[in-house]
Amino acid sequence: MTTDTSVLFQPFAIKNLALPNRIVMAPMTRNFSPGGVPGTNVAEYYRRRAAGGVGLIVSEGTVVNRPEAANHPAIPHFYGEAALAGWQNVVDAVHKEGGKIAPQIWHTGLVDAQMEDAPRPSEPEGPSGLKAPGQPNGKAMTEEDIADTVAAFASAAGDAVRMGFDTVELHGAHGYLIDQFFWRGTNERSDAWGGNSLGERNRFAVDLVKAVRKAMGPDTPLILRVSQWKQQEYHARLALSPDELTAWLAPLVDAGVDILHCSQRRFWHSEFPELDGKNGLNLAGWVKKLTGAPTISVGSVALSQDFFTGFTHSSEATVDLSNLIERMEKDEFDMIAVGRALITDPDWSAKVQSGKLDELVGYDIADLARLA
Repeated sequence: MTTDTSVLFQPFAIKNLALPNRIVMAPMTRNFSPGGVPGTNVAEYYRRRAAGGVGLIVSEGTVVNRPEAANHPAIPHFYGEAALAGWQNVVDAVHKEGGKIAPQIWHTGLVDAQMEDAPRPSEPEGPSGLKAPGQPNGKAMTEEDIADTVAAFASAAGDAVRMGFDTVELHGAHGYLIDQFFWRGTNERSDAWGGNSLGERNRFAVDLVKAVRKAMGPDTPLILRVSQWKQQEYHARLALSPDELTAWLAPLVDAGVDILHCSQRRFWHSEFPELDGKNGLNLAGWVKKLTGAPTISVGSVALSQDFFTGFTHSSEATVDLSNLIERMEKDEFDMIAVGRALITDPDWSAKVQSGKLDELVGYDIADLARLA
């Protein structure tokens, strides 16, 4: 078992972002912002992870100013005076600890409400009125809806830069709005926003990225989170080959994305095992190879139970980081995002850096019900 973790603690820099290490706090929905306004408890939650040595914090998904952009009433907003003031407190708290932070800017699209006791109050919007293949839910967006949504994302990103966030992430994964345009199963449009190929269904995301980049200016890095899998269908795949992966993501890099955050349920799985074997490059590795952009990998890091169990079971910590370290030493991807382990153990990064692997604390499902 490899115990030299120094590769995880090398600095990383791009544009005006300088990180002390390669560990990212993955975005994780927490639902502790009543009315969409993050309070002092949210600021303290992120402050503790910054103090614990995380190189970059990516916030939970925070929604743009569109009707039904959130699928739970306690998801934070990224618009409005009160919500932005709450996020300013978060930024200030993280920076006081020397940390770096990005908001994850989000629109949940046509997915169902998270809780039956908190249904969506009105009709959600998406590309074709489908939450999954053959499953209607809500309405298809008009040209005006699309234009207004692009503008809402750009406004949120511009506000983030003005507030002092260090970088910005767009959520383009897991079957939410941007991803619903990518996925043929939820985008059956016959106009310019649809198409049979990923390259054609890219247009919404490309236009959105261009608008966001213009609002942010040239110096602040832009991250885009992408995934093959969807919460509606865990085994869905958008790109079945490296050529399709390039056709999907290279135009987004050209449009202004600086870093691609490549979500897998298990980071150690080869993306195209038929090409390079079961221990071949993962999704982040292939994306970096094909686009040349830096990548973040993620997926069940340092836990004994993988992604599927996160909402139903606790998970013991694992001290075997050898697979992760080997991949990073080969420069397969640039950063690694850690999720559930950081919910329970805010000092995870500091413990790994100091070699105190035996002190790592596993993920406790009870911590989903509290913010600490």
